[in-house]
Amino acid sequence: MARVEKSINVNVPVTMAYNQWTQFEQFPRFMESVRSVVQLDDRRLTWHARVGNREKYWDAEIQEQVPDRRIVWRSTQGATNAGQVTFQPIDDEHTRLTLRMSYRPEGMLEQAGSAMGMMSRMVANDLSRFRDFVESQPMETGAYRDELPNPNAPGGHTQGNL
Repeated sequence: MARVEKSINVNVPVTMAYNQWTQFEQFPRFMESVRSVVQLDDRRLTWHARVGNREKYWDAEIQEQVPDRRIVWRSTQGATNAGQVTFQPIDDEHTRLTLRMSYRPEGMLEQAGSAMGMMSRMVANDLSRFRDFVESQPMETGAYRDELPNPNAPGGHTQGNL
């Protein structure tokens, strides 16, 4: 499995950054390779992306979601990936987002691209576009504030180990 970790500071309060991130169906607006995300219920999502010249599809499950703190996910079918995004308030008007992701490059082309840091650059660019998107909005396009504890972790919570 390959791994990538990137962080970015955004000039919005932690609640606004978190609320916007929970609007998964809006991801194509700032994630260049994502074509669509369909949220099936509180935990399940279906993704479609174009990576290089390949169409990719996968189902993902939110394993844990703690408002204003973190979202942890893993794929359950299709392209293999898992990760977490954390939200750390810097002050009342600024937030640091950190995205950690592991993924399995498929085929020689993706393996070579991963080795050359292409996924790392793509994630950094997507985070920059998210920052620009959320900072340009007068308010988030929606919010999901329910906590979804990890049903497999003792006490219902985990730090989202990858």
